[in-house]
Amino acid sequence: MNHLHKLYTVTALAILITGCKVGKEYVRPGMNLPQQFRTEDTKTDSSSVAALSTKVFFNDTELQSLIDSANARNFDLLIALKNIEQADQSLREAKVNFLPELGLNIQANSSTPSKNSLNGLSIGQFIGSRSVQDYNAALNLSWEIGFFGKLKGMKAKALSEYLQTREASKAIRSKLVSGVATGYYNLLMLDEQLQIANRTLALNDSTLRMTKLQWDAGLTTILAVQQAEAQKLSSAQLIPSLQQGISIQENALSLLTGTVPSSINRMKKLNEIAPAQQMPTGYPVALLNNRPDVKASEYALRAANESVGIAQASMYPSLNITANGGLNSFKASNWFNIPGSLFGMVAGSVTQPIFQRRKLKTAFEIAKLEREKSVLQFRQTVLTAVTEVSDALVKSNRLKEQVAIAENRVNTLRSAIKNANMLFGSGMATYLEVILAQGNLLQSELELSNLKRQRLAADVELYTALGGGINE
Repeated sequence: MNHLHKLYTVTALAILITGCKVGKEYVRPGMNLPQQFRTEDTKTDSSSVAALSTKVFFNDTELQSLIDSANARNFDLLIALKNIEQADQSLREAKVNFLPELGLNIQANSSTPSKNSLNGLSIGQFIGSRSVQDYNAALNLSWEIGFFGKLKGMKAKALSEYLQTREASKAIRSKLVSGVATGYYNLLMLDEQLQIANRTLALNDSTLRMTKLQWDAGLTTILAVQQAEAQKLSSAQLIPSLQQGISIQENALSLLTGTVPSSINRMKKLNEIAPAQQMPTGYPVALLNNRPDVKASEYALRAANESVGIAQASMYPSLNITANGGLNSFKASNWFNIPGSLFGMVAGSVTQPIFQRRKLKTAFEIAKLEREKSVLQFRQTVLTAVTEVSDALVKSNRLKEQVAIAENRVNTLRSAIKNANMLFGSGMATYLEVILAQGNLLQSELELSNLKRQRLAADVELYTALGGGINE
């Protein structure tokens, strides 16, 4: 009972001292964030498109299916989920650091010293035998009580690292959604450009046949025939190039969705997908809670802050309590004779590092520098997030204007093609004018399809930049 009383006294003292925590409590670094994102649209409220799930934001069922497949099979995401499981195991371990370690040890020893040794002579005189046997069964308890919040800091650090891995996996999911959607829209653009190339090739073929008829009638030169044929071959060369791009894009989407390279289903055409007319962005400060990469960076900062406290606490005393008890006997027949074979021991020690060749001091200073680096990285992540949203807003607004101008240009050139063909057939326009009009229309239609793809991609970029894409 006296031993237990001493143990209770030491434990109570340890708990009292443990309440004295070293290190600083975490405070989010100050951020000079703007009131709104840089855009000509000054209308801003608290709502954000990031709150929409991918099912709501993307209204194409085939694209939704691709995103579902990517969320289930993408290897980068699956690896990130395994990282979460690893962090969870570390967190479980950190949660029980406060508990003592308990082990069972069972031993049976037999020793026979030399007859001519002092031990051999003594044993023979006292126990009448040349061998000594020792049977021991004991429970060993070891309990380290970290002063100044060391163990509590280790638990808090493990929790921050676990939450960091969770947010990191969400960031991968958001980038994955962006990559799948952008790749899908690129595939639709290539489909449209292939149709444009085939349509232009048919138009070039018609012009070539008409030019040959004029040459046969002696109304034009062989140069006109050659120029028309060269124009047709230029359009024909574009077709296998676009087919190649389609196959490569399909393979890329297959890789993102964790499947072997195969064709990708698409039910809609590029023109059938309407870009968003207006996307609410919310306030820049909301990125601190919406962007998973920003949250992951802050949890990394929290972990770095706890590391400073842990390193500092390592420079102060630590209390170790050990207890050992069980059954011990020189004879196997008396091994479990209770209470005669019972034994017990309780010990407590306080360890204070004095000279460690500056190892503890160096670890403390490095931990502080790592915390300062984490502060800078957090601020950089926040600034990058604000910049990405502002860039996406600029792209979205300017691409609207570019698409409208490009559509007018294409309509004008289509009308010009009709006029050029009629004038050429009546001999009032040269073959060069027809070829030039066809080439301009081809280039303009390809550019328009690319601008439409960029416009849709800008919406995706803004959606994920605001923190969207993490909710299915």
